[in-house]
Amino acid sequence: MLEKQVAVLMGSSSDLPKINVTIKTLEEFGVQFSVRIMSAHRTPEIVTSFCKSASENKYQVIIAAAGGAAHLAGVVAAHTNLPVIGIPIEGGAFQGMDALLSTVQMPGGVPVVSVAVGTSGCKNAALFAIRILALSDENLKKKLLKFSHRQRNKVIEADTKLVKEHTNGS
Repeated sequence: MLEKQVAVLMGSSSDLPKINVTIKTLEEFGVQFSVRIMSAHRTPEIVTSFCKSASENKYQVIIAAAGGAAHLAGVVAAHTNLPVIGIPIEGGAFQGMDALLSTVQMPGGVPVVSVAVGTSGCKNAALFAIRILALSDENLKKKLLKFSHRQRNKVIEADTKLVKEHTNGS
């Protein structure tokens, strides 16, 4: 397995508690990653340098999490041809809506995939990165299939339990 398959970038250290689910999901699947703090506004030269050398440094996907103006994913995508997944971080006066709009409103030619605001978006960013990596990794493909089966079984079990507890004989 290659080292440093996924770069997880965040605009601020305050984003870390929110993207822990991203990190845990990557760990669960055994994906190699690194986590960095870099700001599109406060350290643009670091973002640019990192992104221009990301492919050479064995990264295959970049996840960029930011709140507020949330330009990190867009700046990353402007400086690399790697797939970029943007996580709009929940919080602030608009509860992440501003971050969502900043992440999804990219001009044509600068693609960024955006996930939902909140915990589900953080998990889905990791899962989407894993799906990209699984295109060329049979082991990850098998892990994704097992994950899907576990999710399916949880729903079936919950339904069975609900029917048993709340069916009145009709």
